[in-house]
Amino acid sequence: MGGLATALALAKQGFRHIEVFESASTLGFVGAGIQLAPNMARILDKLGAWSDIEREAVDLKDTSIRQGSTDQELGHVDLQYIRATYDYPHMVGHRSSLAGSIYEACKREKTITFTFATEASSIRTFGPNPSFTALPRKGGGEPYPVTCDVLFAADGVKSLVRDQMLRLHNVSAKIVDTGQAAYRIMLRREDMANDPELLELIDRESVTRWIGEKRHIIAYPVSNKTIYNMSTVQPDLHFAAAPSATYTTKGSKPQMMEVFGDFCPKVRRMLDLVPDGEVCEWKLRVHEPLPFWVVQQTALVGDACHPTLPHLAQGAAQAIEDGAVIAVVLAKLPEVSPEAINKALRVYETVRMARAYTLVELAAASGRAMHLGEGAAKEERDRQFAALKGGKGPVPDKWADADVQRMIYGQDVMKIAEEEFETIYAKL
Repeated sequence: MGGLATALALAKQGFRHIEVFESASTLGFVGAGIQLAPNMARILDKLGAWSDIEREAVDLKDTSIRQGSTDQELGHVDLQYIRATYDYPHMVGHRSSLAGSIYEACKREKTITFTFATEASSIRTFGPNPSFTALPRKGGGEPYPVTCDVLFAADGVKSLVRDQMLRLHNVSAKIVDTGQAAYRIMLRREDMANDPELLELIDRESVTRWIGEKRHIIAYPVSNKTIYNMSTVQPDLHFAAAPSATYTTKGSKPQMMEVFGDFCPKVRRMLDLVPDGEVCEWKLRVHEPLPFWVVQQTALVGDACHPTLPHLAQGAAQAIEDGAVIAVVLAKLPEVSPEAINKALRVYETVRMARAYTLVELAAASGRAMHLGEGAAKEERDRQFAALKGGKGPVPDKWADADVQRMIYGQDVMKIAEEEFETIYAKL
């Protein structure tokens, strides 16, 4: 998402030669559901990519937080005020729709070219004219050098570019094992049609989160309510001995059913709809905060510099914010020189770093609150949930908390970059 958004934002700012190298062979129908927050929608609307996404997304009206074992509602939050407050709704959709719509918007820009099935195997130099070795996959040809004026690495949590940057400056930022893993499940409407309780879930414009000790499930309809998306988080029992590069594994349906065996019958019936042999489990890893995102004329984007746990629904949104700010600062360059480009990229780093890492920590804190076992902390959390029914107090599930939403959705990062560019640039 970060790479696509960066390319599109640069094209909209008038940059004339933008090359995107993608390791995948295609941007096909892959991935699961994704939350489409107002701060993401605002940027994509400015870039001309939002209307297609909005057309098949589901506009959320509320969220229900429930005890996993009993299905008892702990808290309920009305989300209908979000559109009026932030000009955009909080919606949910399919990740392929989000990526596909941004990609189609990129293809409408004649200044963007794509090279698929090709990855950056190594950085030759970070500047003043960054260069990397492009490595075609699956017998697609010999490695070849690519040189540019500015290089953006949106190569994810396993970023090779980040690792080379850090080694160059003798900095260590280790990948952090969260001890958590996730199942991502897509149930078809026809699979749920014969169960009135499940059909009610897919027909509601609502996010439901079932929580239990060290585990939770978040679920919502996507693709015009034809698919019910379920994402789980549970203790990592299968990756601990795996190589650090391993992030996915073929899951076991009996093991998945056992992990959530004490959850309510409704949840277990949904999990039981997953076909045997189609259970996949993802390792949830992050890395330590970085001291910098920019070296010379090369910059990191998205999960390459600020991977976040899914508990705040901001991973893709923050990568898209990165791309939007990059385009703003480069468009405001007072001159075109390696020194000026580096300073502009450091403006991007200044505008984005504190906000991104604040949200990374908030996501982690929200996950900790959702996974409490019996004890005083859980009792206090549930008291806060109960107070919500009277319209009082904070929401322990932070993505649904009005104050947290104000901090996230209420900031227009493109506007901030526009207004603060000259002041920050002059100090660098």
